Amino acid sequence: MSTDLLYFVLMLACMTALAIPMGKYLAGVFTDAGHALPERVTYRLLGVDPDHGMRWSQYGLALVLANAAMLLLGYLLLRVQAWLPWNPLHLPGMSPDLAFNTAASFITNTNWQSYSGENTLSNFSQMAALTFLMTVSAATGLAAGAAFIRALGHAEKPEIGNFWVDLTRIVWRVLLPVCFVVALVCVWQGVPQTLASDAVATTLEGAKQHIILGAVASLEAIKNIGTNGGGFFGANAAHPFENPTPFTNSLEILSMLLIPSALTVTFGCMLTRKRQGWVFFGAFLVMFVGFLAIAYPAERAGNPQFTTLGVAQQHTVTQPGGNMEGKEMRFGIAGSSLFVTSTTAATTGAVDAMHDSLTPLGGLVPLGEMMLNCVFGGKGVGLINLLQYAILAVFLIGMMIGRTPEFLGKKIEAREIKLVMLAVLAHPICILGFTALAVLWPHIADSLGNTGPHGFSEILYAYTSATANNGSAFGGLSVNTPFYNTTIGLAILIGRYGTLLPMLAVAGLLAGKKTLPETAGTFPTATPLFMALTVLVTLVVGGLTFLPALALGPLVEHIAMLHDQLF
Repeated sequence: MSTDLLYFVLMLACMTALAIPMGKYLAGVFTDAGHALPERVTYRLLGVDPDHGMRWSQYGLALVLANAAMLLLGYLLLRVQAWLPWNPLHLPGMSPDLAFNTAASFITNTNWQSYSGENTLSNFSQMAALTFLMTVSAATGLAAGAAFIRALGHAEKPEIGNFWVDLTRIVWRVLLPVCFVVALVCVWQGVPQTLASDAVATTLEGAKQHIILGAVASLEAIKNIGTNGGGFFGANAAHPFENPTPFTNSLEILSMLLIPSALTVTFGCMLTRKRQGWVFFGAFLVMFVGFLAIAYPAERAGNPQFTTLGVAQQHTVTQPGGNMEGKEMRFGIAGSSLFVTSTTAATTGAVDAMHDSLTPLGGLVPLGEMMLNCVFGGKGVGLINLLQYAILAVFLIGMMIGRTPEFLGKKIEAREIKLVMLAVLAHPICILGFTALAVLWPHIADSLGNTGPHGFSEILYAYTSATANNGSAFGGLSVNTPFYNTTIGLAILIGRYGTLLPMLAVAGLLAGKKTLPETAGTFPTATPLFMALTVLVTLVVGGLTFLPALALGPLVEHIAMLHDQLF
């Protein structure tokens, strides 16, 4: 156990150390007045004036229209896959509902997969459709985060940047170079990177075996750096071709957390409020460690019923070796628990263990993180989601002390709070609404792999993952049906734009306001106290909203497990 704790400390220390240079670099990218040659060529191809500033409405419209165009392109590529090159296995095109679900999933940085990649997609589709959508969706979220930070630093200037400039710079200066390095490291560790679709091996019995190959390393890099999560193979990061060693497992964890953690440093650098940035980093870290402190002991203890069967001795670990069901031996309990916590904290969705096989409390952790949707979160949007709770905390504090709420020198008034609450409420309404619809839909039990509270958790997890734009699956639920492909696709779109666009509106409103000087009556926000209040508001507002649903799923399942009942 002490070795595992040391591993956790080292990984979090590495994350913090990497966040500082990465955060400063991102701040330079977002504030640089010049344009590199590849960027100028891109602007010319797009017909964009890089010096034209955009209000929040123009920025949001450009974001939505660009994403819609790329969604349509991805949909068409997936539908006509059978006629495209690099498809020697002659895989057919996707059905309309599955193509819609997949294109919507990948353009929103969700990467929910109702299919197994090696059996459904050609190499061309994996690269031209999925890897492309992974890159631009990651850049979109990060661009929105940059615009929000920029808006908080403006005074009576409604422009929050230029979406096309932000998108282009992020792709050329951030995602491509970082992913290139990570892909090379993956290749060094044994991850395939080839245009060949398969290799034929002869088994010991003399039979021919087709081993699926492809451009795995390049997809793996953007999958984690871009907090995407979509796997080349159905087993995702549990597959040895995607995640062959404990070193690559640690690399993937750090890759997921790199940009979301670095954005707090970027926030401090761009607004010259470094202490404020570290306060938000601390809020992220406190919630992350809290969830890890639930997942790791639960998986290490395992199932108490093994004690009653005589498998383990009393007063020792309940299940020898911990709950290794659904986990890879090369990662163990510590590597898997940290991966589970990281992938749902950073809304990546990659998995190196099957979440359906987690203990009830272990399964509660990914559910809880996605429901809060601001434990580091995805690139850009994770910071925006935490800021919405910070603004809400400032508002509540202002109401209690009888002062007009202020955040970073900007007055928080009725319009901003209405938009913040719209963003806050859109998340649970989408999750709980679609979950209720699925539970009541005829013949829904046919898709379930389990009954009782575990079956309910499978449905709840699917819509939570979709709405939080995470993309990981609990498993045990057959979702490749017209009903699930359509409703999950809609949840993905609502979860992305139903929360992002209202917060962009908040950014635009704050950008147009005066920056007021701090006075003796100003509530300081760059303090540990405000960090604690932000975490408290997040847990109270976000957590209690979902407590009844969690009580019907993992909590009652945990109680049942303690009374020797499994589902």
